[in-house]
Amino acid sequence: QSTIDAASPLVNIIHTRVNREQDTSSSSCPGYLCHSVVMAVDTIVSEPSLVATLQISDQARDQAHTLLRLADEASDSHISAESQAEIAKQQKHLFTSISHLRGLHRNACISARETKAQTAEARQEVDRLHLQLQNLYYEQRHLQGEISACESYDHKYQQLPLIPVDEFLAQHPEHATDDEDELMVARIDHERTEREALEQQRQELLKRKQKLIAENKRRKDDLANLDQDLEKFIDAAKPILELFEKAP
Repeated sequence: QSTIDAASPLVNIIHTRVNREQDTSSSSCPGYLCHSVVMAVDTIVSEPSLVATLQISDQARDQAHTLLRLADEASDSHISAESQAEIAKQQKHLFTSISHLRGLHRNACISARETKAQTAEARQEVDRLHLQLQNLYYEQRHLQGEISACESYDHKYQQLPLIPVDEFLAQHPEHATDDEDELMVARIDHERTEREALEQQRQELLKRKQKLIAENKRRKDDLANLDQDLEKFIDAAKPILELFEKAP
């Protein structure tokens, strides 16, 4: 009797919960739906520790039903020593299962906290990688803009009056197999060589021009001096002319 009295609060709690489960299952949860929910939970939960928790929970529920049934039978008739022993046995089993269930619940909470911490660390790593990816996208767009600006830049060499490609290849057939860039470099080098040669000719012609200008200036000065000498000669010859004019 003392065992039943000691177990009566637990029995009342179990009885209340079982009745609540029965009321819920009979009123708002059809049998096939509850069975589907249980099957869904068994299918979804695959963590070994959580599976063990569910198994211990089912075991504790079955033990609670057994203890409740024994308590109901004991309340209807005189309690025998065998019934008391069975109730005490089931109570010990239930307490053991509940203690085990509490330990599993505590481990599950600790594991959940550890999982949350790991998830937070992983989220930080993902955020860091995402930020790096955004920076790479920004750098990519920047480089693409720079490339487009370089490709559309109006280079000075494009304004050079280069000879046509056909004419250049006719003069330099060794560049017939060059690609576009190498051919452009060769044409620019050819243009530079031609301009240097023309500049050298211009300098030579300029020197010749300066020499001719100096020669012309010297001759002009000589002619000017000759005019002065002629004027002096004419002035000096005037008395002689007058003398010849006076002669008979």
